[in-house]
Amino acid sequence: MNIATGFGGEKKAARRAFDKAYEAQCAAITAEAKRMIAIAGTPAEIWRVHDYLSERRKTVDRIYDYRYSVLHLVFARLLREGWLTEADLAGLHREKIDRIKLDASFYS
Repeated sequence: MNIATGFGGEKKAARRAFDKAYEAQCAAITAEAKRMIAIAGTPAEIWRVHDYLSERRKTVDRIYDYRYSVLHLVFARLLREGWLTEADLAGLHREKIDRIKLDASFYS
């Protein structure tokens, strides 16, 4: 299933949903890193912030793949993890949304 198939409006809706989830996840990472820095009292705790950010970077880079051939799987994962809602997918064709929801149900 290729999300990009169809009209330009569907491509824009896909990009909008992708960017929304990416920005929300990055904002959550930023908030957690700031919280960790605020309570860090030792050099080891500062390095834990570094480790946290490094791990989050790897995770984000692994998840956010905008290739159209895998975008429905990206959306399924983001939906399952709560970074997207079905409403965020508005503008995609109904059958694509249904497929994303189905795929999301299989993510563990």
